[in-house]
Amino acid sequence: MDKQQEGIVLEVIGGNLAKVKTSRHNDCENCGACPGNSAMVLEALNDIGAKPGQRVAIEVREINMLKAAFIVYILPLIAVFFGAIAGGAVAERLGNAVLWWQITGGMLALILSVIYIKYFDNAARTDVKMQPIIVRIL
Repeated sequence: MDKQQEGIVLEVIGGNLAKVKTSRHNDCENCGACPGNSAMVLEALNDIGAKPGQRVAIEVREINMLKAAFIVYILPLIAVFFGAIAGGAVAERLGNAVLWWQITGGMLALILSVIYIKYFDNAARTDVKMQPIIVRIL
């Protein structure tokens, strides 16, 4: 199920994008990752031609929110776990102390996962499928 929110168009960017000020929905309020008040400004696809000052309904695809949440919160944990296992395997093969190799492997995997999160964030900003969409003018 897709989430819909109401907002006000602040400005139109190019022909098919608009900056929309909207209040946070329950998922955002529960997360608390973003600082600031209860309002946020986001860029949404504006295929219906909404103009500044109009109230609009915005649709955010839930599958995209779940995918992003998994990548940001769960992927680093999985990476650290498997990095520590790989570090332990390397230590046993070299005959060294396992603990420091596990810590090093976990840290390297964490760094790689953060780099991937940055890449995913940049790719999501330009991916049309990941952006919110203005579905109707209210």
